[in-house]
Amino acid sequence: MGEAADPPARRVNQPVVPDRPLYAVLVRGPSMVPTLRHGDALLVRRGGRAIRPGDLVVGAFRTRPELLVVKRAVRERDGGWWLVGDNELIADDSRAYGVADVFGRVVLRYWPRPRRFGYHPV
Repeated sequence: MGEAADPPARRVNQPVVPDRPLYAVLVRGPSMVPTLRHGDALLVRRGGRAIRPGDLVVGAFRTRPELLVVKRAVRERDGGWWLVGDNELIADDSRAYGVADVFGRVVLRYWPRPRRFGYHPV
């Protein structure tokens, strides 16, 4: 039998982003309220090539590479993107952490599971 290939090398503390063209992420925290809420599930298209200002994106700040975030792309800057949350009361975005690398664009938000499955939306 053949041996399994070694996984591709990645930088230390780099977030693990699926290599599928579409993947799901779960929103945690209030930084994107009122657009997104804690517990919302999102479908993300991999890649940062077609990002435009105003798009919701998944990325990681260069100063916090281990933290995967969902934010709004504002403008390109220094080879990356300036990302800002929609909740003006919370500044855990580029105002605090600087430029981010974008891994994908949010293409769909789907609602949390119905209550019959034991999940109660916040």
